[in-house]
Amino acid sequence: MSRKHQHFKGAEVSCCVKYFLFGFNIIFWLLGAAFLGIGLWAWAEKFSVFLGLIFFLELTAGILAFVFKDWIKDQLNFFINNNVKAYRDDIDLQNLIDFAQEYWLCCGAHGPNDWNLNIYFNCTELNPSRERCGVPFSCCVKDPAGDVLNTQCGYDVRLQGELAQQEFIYTKGCVGQFEKWLQENLIVVAGIFVGIALLQIFGICLAQNLVSDIKAVKANW
Repeated sequence: MSRKHQHFKGAEVSCCVKYFLFGFNIIFWLLGAAFLGIGLWAWAEKFSVFLGLIFFLELTAGILAFVFKDWIKDQLNFFINNNVKAYRDDIDLQNLIDFAQEYWLCCGAHGPNDWNLNIYFNCTELNPSRERCGVPFSCCVKDPAGDVLNTQCGYDVRLQGELAQQEFIYTKGCVGQFEKWLQENLIVVAGIFVGIALLQIFGICLAQNLVSDIKAVKANW
């Protein structure tokens, strides 16, 4: 009994490292429910490998985003235009488009005329909709003094010239506005990703330390 007791004294798993690592990874698990099942498997089998894999995938995604930025721009344009077409068909897509247009002060993928892709807003003479030649309310320039949301503010606005439209609606496209926002906040966005990457590298080191402690204890058994 005394010999076994001496072996455990010689090699012990650090409680601080163990519980700190556990709490550290809980934070990352909360970022997405999709990681929960993988995280449980990784905890039992190869935890440090799991963190390393996530870090590698994020790094790869960042590199691909830079290399294929034109392709990503095209995909964003395709995504917005598809959602414009289905604006009245899906309430979730409608809310998404409204949020994007209000947040980035834009209208359509490249401008208000992109709303011709929607059967309710297009300007064809055969369109019986009251929203014909209009845009959604989220395209409208907000009145700072207005307390009540006017959901009809975009009606018939595209029957006017472009200069006249600028008084009532945003005329810049969301793709260009998103690019502008990304450039203006590039340091912040890059800083966030670098911070996450450094935290994950720190987590990998902690995981490796924990694995080494466990192996040391098992070796004394």
